[in-house]
Amino acid sequence: MTRIDFYLLTSDQPQTRLAYACRLAHKAWAQGHRVYLHCADPAQAEELDQLLWSFKPDAFLPHALHSEHPDEAVVCGTGDDPTPHNDLLINLAQTTPGFFSRFTRLAEIVVEHDDIRVPARERFRFYRDRGYPLKSHQIRTAG
Repeated sequence: MTRIDFYLLTSDQPQTRLAYACRLAHKAWAQGHRVYLHCADPAQAEELDQLLWSFKPDAFLPHALHSEHPDEAVVCGTGDDPTPHNDLLINLAQTTPGFFSRFTRLAEIVVEHDDIRVPARERFRFYRDRGYPLKSHQIRTAG
């Protein structure tokens, strides 16, 4: 059964969410995990793809857009088929991905902004009502 972690950031800035997704993806990749970053739309996937190149100047994170290189260890995607990924899913969309249960872990990153927080609460209830193991992490952020 998929383990689901909610990362609750103290920031109210939606951009902080993307920066934290980069940090989380880098940490997971460094531990040998494969990461699928599920984005709300192609524009967000492109933005995240660019951010992954620059979020940490002293580190390298091999990544790609799923539509271009689906076999890369870390990919940004928007579609309904994250093949071949099934390890860590980082959900940046405002809906529950229909394929989330094929992943070992799911990370939901939430900031204190109603456009993000309210749908995240709905997803939390959705997962809880279906018996998924949930864990919340309070994360202090600068912005």
